[in-house]
Amino acid sequence: MVVSDKTRRALKEFGLTEYEAKAYISLVESGALAASELSRIATIPYSKIYEIIGNLERKGWVESEQGRPSKYYSKAPSTALESSRVRFETTLRASEAEALQELQPLYEKKGVQEKPDIWIVRGQDNILDKIRETLADTRRELMVAMPVAPESIVSMAISILALLRGKGVNVSVMLPETARRETIRRLKEFSQVRTRESLFGGGIISDDNRIILLLGEDPEKGLTLAISSDHIGLVRFGKSYFEYLWESSKPIL
Repeated sequence: MVVSDKTRRALKEFGLTEYEAKAYISLVESGALAASELSRIATIPYSKIYEIIGNLERKGWVESEQGRPSKYYSKAPSTALESSRVRFETTLRASEAEALQELQPLYEKKGVQEKPDIWIVRGQDNILDKIRETLADTRRELMVAMPVAPESIVSMAISILALLRGKGVNVSVMLPETARRETIRRLKEFSQVRTRESLFGGGIISDDNRIILLLGEDPEKGLTLAISSDHIGLVRFGKSYFEYLWESSKPIL
């Protein structure tokens, strides 16, 4: 099995260099190897191989087996990735504390005003434009809760959802059990759909960084009021609440 470029990029995101990623993958594929064998299989210059192995040992990705010659073997990917994640999180927390300790007092002393990160959107046309913009900018994940499913939103969303599906975006849509079967069928072509007995309020969460809360609807005027925000705390709260409702909703197979 050839390891994909996507996986190689993921290893780099966890702090491995190009040579370190090549060495680790070669050990995963081949098992325990002497340094000379690893240099040849991973196409790493022999002059660098011991430095690369030492780096991987310090980072918790490789262990050694004494002998003549010594051999090196990979730790389980699940173990190596988890230890790296914990190490990164610990480092980030420490860096955050150090930066806040010095910078936050300076920020507050100067009386700098933060830019608004919550916007009120009024009128159906403006709300639909904001929804359309959010859907078009989504790259990884989209969560949608619709206590009602107006044809204006469904029709507008279908073509964009098809594009998102083509890009590999994971789309989850939650509807009330009273939603029209035709609406469920159309949405199910491009997303995971679940229903529940009732939904109180609707919204859209995009890529962990944008949320739109739909607050008002008029039978004649359609959508009338929404809140759009990129406030990370609000987005996380909305996502947690969506996931909570999703787990107790009925899958549409």
